[in-house]
Amino acid sequence: MSVEILTYGALGARLNISPMAARSLARRLRLPRSLSDDGKALVSVDLAEIKHTPHPPARRQADDVAQWTTMVAALHVEIAQLEASAAGHRADFEHERERADRLMAELLQATAEATAAREAAARLEGEVAVLRTRARTDSSIDKTERRLGQLAATLVDADRKAARG
Repeated sequence: MSVEILTYGALGARLNISPMAARSLARRLRLPRSLSDDGKALVSVDLAEIKHTPHPPARRQADDVAQWTTMVAALHVEIAQLEASAAGHRADFEHERERADRLMAELLQATAEATAAREAAARLEGEVAVLRTRARTDSSIDKTERRLGQLAATLVDADRKAARG
């Protein structure tokens, strides 16, 4: 049992692993550590007690590269399909937006026309009331009846115009 004091680099060289892997191993095994005069970490280790076999570095197989290339190409195709679909949805959205704007303008116009028709109807009803009052007091009932007929026709005409708009 010979205990050696090594840096992470020296421990890695003895175990045939990288200095970072040696540091990780020292922490995992809770080996005692200290600092050297030059600021490097030193590890007290008995190499006979450590049973560490390094794994060979992983290498990419040619099949893996081909498989990844195929997957990337398939994803590019899917992205193109999704972009085309999104463009179609965008066109549908724009069409519906324009339609909604047109309908809103028509609604506002119809509301304004209905308000004008209501005002005209109220005005005509006021005139009819005035004429009825005059008809009671006026000796010429025929003239009043004719005027009432004209006002009623005007009222019906205004109502029809409001209903068409």
